[in-house]
Amino acid sequence: MKSFLDKFITRTEKPDLSAKFTEEDHLNRQVAAIFSLLTNIYGSDKIVLKASKLEALNLIRSEVLQEKVLGLQRIVFEDPTLDIPPSLDQIPKILDEIQDEIADVIARRSVEDKLEKKIADRMQQRHEEYVKEIKMQILKESAGPENAQTLKKLAILEKMEHKKLAKSAMEALRPTSFEEIVGQERAIRSLLSKIVSPFPQHIILYGPPGVGKTTAARLALKKAKEIPGSPFDEDAPFVEVDGTTLRWDPRDVTNPLLGSVHDPIYQGARRDLADTGIPEPKLGLVTEAHGGVLFIDEIGEMDPMLQNKLLKVLEDKRVTFDSAYYDPTDPNIPQYIKKIFEEGAPADFVLIGATTRGQEDIPPAIRSRCAEVFFEPLTPSDIEEIIRKAAVKLKVQLDDRVPEIISEYTIEGRKAINILADAYGLALYKRQNAGDEGKEIFISADDVLEVLQVSRLSPYVITKASNTYEVGRVFGLGVIGFVGSVLEIEAVAFPVNKDGAGKIRFNETAGSMAKDSVFNAASVIRKITGEDISNYDIHVNVVGGGKIDGPSAGIAILTAIISAIQNKPIRQDVALTGEISIQGKVKAVGGVFEKIYGAKQAGMKYVIVPKENEKDVPYDLKGIEVILAGRVEDVIEFMFPAEEKSLVG
Repeated sequence: MKSFLDKFITRTEKPDLSAKFTEEDHLNRQVAAIFSLLTNIYGSDKIVLKASKLEALNLIRSEVLQEKVLGLQRIVFEDPTLDIPPSLDQIPKILDEIQDEIADVIARRSVEDKLEKKIADRMQQRHEEYVKEIKMQILKESAGPENAQTLKKLAILEKMEHKKLAKSAMEALRPTSFEEIVGQERAIRSLLSKIVSPFPQHIILYGPPGVGKTTAARLALKKAKEIPGSPFDEDAPFVEVDGTTLRWDPRDVTNPLLGSVHDPIYQGARRDLADTGIPEPKLGLVTEAHGGVLFIDEIGEMDPMLQNKLLKVLEDKRVTFDSAYYDPTDPNIPQYIKKIFEEGAPADFVLIGATTRGQEDIPPAIRSRCAEVFFEPLTPSDIEEIIRKAAVKLKVQLDDRVPEIISEYTIEGRKAINILADAYGLALYKRQNAGDEGKEIFISADDVLEVLQVSRLSPYVITKASNTYEVGRVFGLGVIGFVGSVLEIEAVAFPVNKDGAGKIRFNETAGSMAKDSVFNAASVIRKITGEDISNYDIHVNVVGGGKIDGPSAGIAILTAIISAIQNKPIRQDVALTGEISIQGKVKAVGGVFEKIYGAKQAGMKYVIVPKENEKDVPYDLKGIEVILAGRVEDVIEFMFPAEEKSLVG
């Protein structure tokens, strides 16, 4: 590019025929050539205007070479602060710099011309595409949204709608009234008292799976609608969602529970909104449940941060939205979007959360805003009643042993129904193969046992009470979740030849707390019986290696060791729970409610609990008798009758 300028400047010079021109004359001619080139690039009017703005016009018109060069510097470099004219020997170098800068300007002009041409071509192409799109839109509007393909797919969907399979067993046998929910009378009363009220409360339902929490919540809203003065309208919604499946983005790009905003650039609003750059709010389940019940199953599995966001909605009874793309002054924004952004969306509902977790797993902030209702584990008799009611709905005959067999393999009503449904299908299959279609369906015990074997199910309660006595064998109680369980504890004792040389062995898997209970028991035994257990080799074992998390097995371990040392039989229809102090007191323990139900499931007639836990004993307990013990002597007196005799009858 510079060689081109050199040629241009050379062409503007006249031939030096006389060779009488001085160096200054040559530089003057170069300056004139460069200014002429600038005039060609910018145009005469623009170069004069530019020179005026840069205060270079007088300099260019000057007769002094140095001032002309200074004027060129100001114009080319666009720097009006240059005010010192260069010396004569500096001018050649400065003119080279000016030529380089002009070369860059010409290069940029060339690139800009090419870009402008491409832009013009692209705009023409887009214009043609836009005109074509407008034509297609006009054609669609005149022809409607349907075409052969869409109509075909619609026909396929409508055909599919007419195909329906039989209802699932759970759908057909789901309770339709509170009377059909077995074993939860107290929980249902508590739930109704909090919902069927002019001031309904948020509620958390605790309990093992398959006991009717979801069904009870749905029926509670139905019942509330029937009460005069209820805040729930006839069309009050029951919105159900599973907390384990609630997924959300911390940036609130998507939030099905609380709602989100679809920005026109990132998520894409509706086309008519995206075209004008308007963000579109997407309302969530909390707004869908407005005026009704939002039921969150497994609420304990929800993301903790999402739970905290839900708290804000519970307090405000509204959910707010925000977007960087929302401009309240935009006249194109629809009124409903403006209202949502400025006032929020209504979210006045009653929250009912259900969980199979314990209270300690639910955030305190959620619990403080909710009433708490506990659903009870189902007993074998409850399962049997559920099976009999389900058989009536299925219109089948049952072998008398079927309800009892199923109750041995599960404590979940849902699971019991599934076992019965499988046995029903098996019985139906056998009847068809035998050609007995006309006969009434009969489900035998063999049908149920075959289903249990195929499903690889094992009895839920292995340890059972009996009407006998045994030496060194006693039943303790533990809790897993909301379900109590029976722990079989056994002890053996052997006198040693040398006094004080005895040792105590205890299976390590039972835990350190249980081990401490063994040593506490040793001290108490010596105190109340005078026996020094150091004269015996004693082995205490928790059958099955179950881990005992607390000291509640202390009283059971004490009883087993005394029985083994004194060779006294223990009755086998009693389960015990309670911590022992080294002074012989029976101290309070946790989970008494669940432990009592665990004892009932194992068929125990009696359960011994600390007297300090008297308030935890259900007041309407049936099928088992609770013995309150304040001291170890109370337990010993009950567990070791004066005479050994059968407990039958």
